Amino acid sequence: MTQAMLVLADGTSFEGEAAGWWDPDLTRPATGEVVFNTSMTGYQEILTDPSYAGQIVCFTYPHIGNYGVASQDYESSRAWVRGVIVRDLSARPSNWRSTMTIGEFLDKERIPAIVGVDTRRLTRHIRQSGAMPAAFGPVSGPGGLALSDLAAAAAGEAGTDGVDLASQVTTPVPYSYGAGSLSVVAYDFGIKRSILSELGLIATVEVVPAATSAEEVLGRSPDGVFLSNGPGDPAAVGYASDEIAKLLGKVPVFGICLGHQLMAIAMGGSTYKLAFGHHGANHPVRRLATSRVEITAQNHNYAVAAESLTSAEVTHVNLNDEVVEGLALPELSAFGVQYHPEAGPGPHDARYLFSDFEKLMARGV
Repeated sequence: MTQAMLVLADGTSFEGEAAGWWDPDLTRPATGEVVFNTSMTGYQEILTDPSYAGQIVCFTYPHIGNYGVASQDYESSRAWVRGVIVRDLSARPSNWRSTMTIGEFLDKERIPAIVGVDTRRLTRHIRQSGAMPAAFGPVSGPGGLALSDLAAAAAGEAGTDGVDLASQVTTPVPYSYGAGSLSVVAYDFGIKRSILSELGLIATVEVVPAATSAEEVLGRSPDGVFLSNGPGDPAAVGYASDEIAKLLGKVPVFGICLGHQLMAIAMGGSTYKLAFGHHGANHPVRRLATSRVEITAQNHNYAVAAESLTSAEVTHVNLNDEVVEGLALPELSAFGVQYHPEAGPGPHDARYLFSDFEKLMARGV
């Protein structure tokens, strides 16, 4: 295989080998913000989750691709990651559902990868120094890049701070999903198919673009409004939080991940960037009302500042670092969670939240 290098914005470098897809006519590095994900399975769902737009994913589990890729497991119509970092990429999957290898998937989705990297060292570095931009690419063979080229590309990568990535992944036109008895309008900031599957069991869902106005949403007379997950900095999606503020108190609202953050901003709260984010399927969260601990799937670089929530009730807290994981406005029939109750991948401890949303819509505002 072709020798490759990964260079972080702080100059730290890692050796590896080029894998995945590379433009045969133009050798240029893959760039993005590096984050690590601790999930042992679910790599296909992770790579096709729009919430990873703008990022390079480092898998901490050493063997990725053991069970191949199945067409039913896409979380969106395509992969959104900028690149993949793994220790070992499996070439021989074992799974009756598999339709292609992970290598064939990366090539089909045009995702560059670097393999053979010391992912434990990289993860420890990110934990100590924080998530940061990076660049990687081949450094040997025809068109090989110089280390200085990679360093310059990493230094020039903007990352996700202040970037509205939701507008890049949202649907361009409304569409319907499911056939449940209730009616839900779902804002698409990067919505996952597994979320739509859960909502579709309880409602007929009208998925609308991220910039849809509150007036247009209320004009559809929904029983409830859902605010989806999505990538990037919530403070950069002010047009959405402005419209959400107009919806609160007029219709039941449920938000997940970015949707939860935008709801907090809409009610006067603020967000901040975590050092290295929460990315994995094993994060413990305490539900304060019952003290029950839920093992949750998470994927976010930003969080809601607890001290900014003057009008909301904190409902869930992360047991690793005390980050706000849930909030509620009972008088406005609105609530949200930072984690992913639909999982995909991950445990199903929190799927009751979709039932809670159904009950909230049945009661109305």
